[in-house]
Amino acid sequence: MRRKSTAKTFDWILLSTTIAIISIGWLMLYTASYDGEGIWFSMSSAIGTQSIWLVLSGMVCIGILAADWRIWNTLAYPALIISILSLIAVLIIGKEVKGATSWFSLLGYSVQPSEFAKLGTALGFSAFLSQANINLESFKTIFQVFCIFLIPAGLIFLQPDAGTAIVYFAFLIPLFRAGLNASLYIFGFALTFIFIGSLIWSPYLVLILIMLCTYLFLALNLKDNRLHLSLLLLLSLFSVASYNYVDYRILISLLFIASGYFAYYLFLEGNYRTMIIGMIVAAMASCLSFGTKWAFSNVLHSHQQDRINVWLRPDLSDPQGSLYNIIQSKTAIGSGGFSGKGFLNGTMTKLNYVPEQKTDFIFSILGEEQGFIGTFSLIILFTILLFRISIIAERAKLLFIRYYAYSIAGFVFFHFFINVGMTVGIMPVIGIPLAFMSKGGSSLLSFLMMIAILLKMDQGRTK
Repeated sequence: MRRKSTAKTFDWILLSTTIAIISIGWLMLYTASYDGEGIWFSMSSAIGTQSIWLVLSGMVCIGILAADWRIWNTLAYPALIISILSLIAVLIIGKEVKGATSWFSLLGYSVQPSEFAKLGTALGFSAFLSQANINLESFKTIFQVFCIFLIPAGLIFLQPDAGTAIVYFAFLIPLFRAGLNASLYIFGFALTFIFIGSLIWSPYLVLILIMLCTYLFLALNLKDNRLHLSLLLLLSLFSVASYNYVDYRILISLLFIASGYFAYYLFLEGNYRTMIIGMIVAAMASCLSFGTKWAFSNVLHSHQQDRINVWLRPDLSDPQGSLYNIIQSKTAIGSGGFSGKGFLNGTMTKLNYVPEQKTDFIFSILGEEQGFIGTFSLIILFTILLFRISIIAERAKLLFIRYYAYSIAGFVFFHFFINVGMTVGIMPVIGIPLAFMSKGGSSLLSFLMMIAILLKMDQGRTK
């Protein structure tokens, strides 16, 4: 009876979906390592090394599933501390590869502590957030929660590994589920828009948008806002229609006059607080916009500027230089058409035209050989994976399990979205592997450990 109960509570859909994604990744690595002569396999090749890591990961996962899930709640804070210490240690005694000190060398294999730190941070973060006295309306609590994942992210950034550091913002997903004020997310999206917009367009255009958004905020806080909203609509239409024909200085001057109009009516109504907040926010946003453009031109090195231009301004990038990887990746994916060229028949894959195709650009192999059908199927599998993780999170009786599940969902989503986005040119190339698929033993083992722990936690939900 116990075995039957255990089988019923085990999430076989999550397990089978994970295995399916891993299998696709293994096949893509095989075709990238294939030398074109019959059935081929070598333990010294990328596929051989990945197979060793896969066997090791399977053994570790079996051990995790055999143990009591409560051990992870007990080890949550020690795991977080060990993660931070390992990230400090790798900066001191780590091995440098391609300019980043991110690896330990153990028994001839490279181990990347930042990958395992995701697991340790997820456990410690979930344990802290699930405490009974947590109040996310308290600045002190918010500061403590952010420190839990920003400290590891900062240490990883020092390696330097900006891509992996960015992934740690996945913890914003469980924080949202825990009830963190939504206005903070809106504020964050606004800052991101200003930052990106200032790099794509002229800061003066961003300034005009900032002023119009500020006027909308002010108009909505006026008592008789219909007249003011109508005026705002006219200002917006005039700004859009005349931007390319009127000197921006004249346009900005007119908008400054309009700011006096809104400030005057707020003053008459005695709404000083709204008036002051609007002006301060507009001033800070404007400084951020012009500061972003200045820092891009005067602080960043040329290769760093190239990376951003590849993402936001490809027309300014060298097709034979910084833009080369993206062009080759998109060409490989596009050449696959609807059904692909077939397994082991990818010409660009065989000739190694796509750089880093076993790691950052493994998705391009799938696109070339399996076409739209293959890439769409992989997207469906990742969607199912994230959906099953969210189901586990919502049916969990303990907050610790819920926040841990959403942390894992955040990591999987960030890795998938950013990596696939890199290969098709809608995200910056920042060296993030595709979860469960890219070459890399540390990434494979850490992600499988995360899933195995989650499966065991979910299995114990009825106890």
